Amino acid sequence: MIRRVAGKIPHVCVVGAGVSGLRCAAVLLQHAAKVTILEGRDRVGGRLCQSNALGHLVDLGPNWIHGTDHNPILDLAKDTKTQTMNWDGRASVFDHLGNAMLASDVVENDEIVWGIIEQAMKYSNEESATISADRSLFNYFEEQVAKMFPDKEGTMDSSAQEKRKTILQMAEMWGAFVGSPIQTQSLKFFWLEECIDGENLFVAETYHKILQKIAEPALKAEIRFDHKVTKIVLNEDREVPRVTVQIEGKERKTFDEVVMTTPLGWLKRNMAAFEPELPPRLKQGIESIGYGHLDKVYINFPAAFWNSSPPPTSTAPQSSSDPGLPNVPATTAPLHQSTSDSPVNPAHYPGFTHWLSPTYAPSINPHHWQQEAVNLAALPSPNAHPTLLFYIFGPTSLHIASLLSSNPESAHQDILTAFFHPYFSRLPNYSASNPAHQPKRTLATNWASDELAGYGSYSNFQTGLERGDEDIEVLRRGMPERGVWFAGEHTAPFVALGTVTGAWWAGEGVARTIVGAYGLGSDERKSEQSEI
Repeated sequence: MIRRVAGKIPHVCVVGAGVSGLRCAAVLLQHAAKVTILEGRDRVGGRLCQSNALGHLVDLGPNWIHGTDHNPILDLAKDTKTQTMNWDGRASVFDHLGNAMLASDVVENDEIVWGIIEQAMKYSNEESATISADRSLFNYFEEQVAKMFPDKEGTMDSSAQEKRKTILQMAEMWGAFVGSPIQTQSLKFFWLEECIDGENLFVAETYHKILQKIAEPALKAEIRFDHKVTKIVLNEDREVPRVTVQIEGKERKTFDEVVMTTPLGWLKRNMAAFEPELPPRLKQGIESIGYGHLDKVYINFPAAFWNSSPPPTSTAPQSSSDPGLPNVPATTAPLHQSTSDSPVNPAHYPGFTHWLSPTYAPSINPHHWQQEAVNLAALPSPNAHPTLLFYIFGPTSLHIASLLSSNPESAHQDILTAFFHPYFSRLPNYSASNPAHQPKRTLATNWASDELAGYGSYSNFQTGLERGDEDIEVLRRGMPERGVWFAGEHTAPFVALGTVTGAWWAGEGVARTIVGAYGLGSDERKSEQSEI
């Protein structure tokens, strides 16, 4: 049993000033704990941040609020009058040859893809215990399309073969939701990708006002920027835990409790920072949970040449707006959108574009990595701007990160323009001779090269995972007997893993546990000691 001295005012160190760390600090301060925040960057927010490099504010981290049922981040959006929006359900798709897919085919294929995802989610929920850890979501798609579009007996049916190929190509959009290819998505733990019920809202105005609101109460704590933690040492010779934190190039500090809100990717690379070493089961959990690579590339133009009229490929909304589908953290599909009240002008080009397994850029994309973009010119006023937001994931993200890190910043725009030109040049009205159709500015988020982000984006669940739910619970519990806790999107309630909401809830949950342990709540003060 873990004991703390009731009524004592603990000195708590929160490592990291992202959403989880800020919320944790705020709750601790509400209960009169002494709080010191150590942040390796020169700002708050962590992976939740913005840039004005394009001449218009854009989010470098999350763009979405996933689920609207009892979501505290939505409450903050309303409190701050942050403009959020539903898309109208339209999307445009280009096939592997670069030809625009007919609207009727887009809708039909989209229904099939989301129908299979719904079946896979149900199967994973009901049969997780018996599903092999090596089976992927892509394996499930292959099995289903083989049943749905079989070859005629004794022959190779070219139309069925083409249909199977198209559905499997469209299914690869899943990678942009989780940051890793669909071929690596665990089917056994696919159920962990289901998130809060309700709509998925795009944060048209960016998260900047929400971040300010989250940070406001936490900034009353002592906060030290440019303080990178390198070691966390437990003083084991004491009856109650005391934890010493080593800071790069600075003095050591000792605390009653330490809350590590560093990203999962950072933990994976820095398990040796803990002395004594982490318990085997905790190390196993950190190693087992996946960590994705989701990045963004913003390409800004002098004018939104593509936006003047909708193509014939987008005359009908896609069925992925069906509220009966399982809600997942979609980033490049209009999933769970209330299309009836969408502010998007139907005369504009669709909000989402997919380029399936492109074979027409062999020199720069020999692996035919799929591309996805969001049309930011379709945002409601005053937040619309002539920009395409490309979501890149997995090997594409790592490739772009490598290109940028190995070249001077002055070359980055040319590199990004060359890589994405085969895709934006297929949009309506494009003219190679028109200067207004050439990129004006580009911006890559480059989380795959960010040390403090753990060289990635957020947690996911990949093939080979044996005990994913238990791994999360082990991380969520932390090491209270050592005075060391973990919080972040990777320790969130299952319905909020990998989201801003999950980070908020995780930080809040750890803070409330610490508060309860010290009897800082109104009821707990009555006893001499509190137990966890």
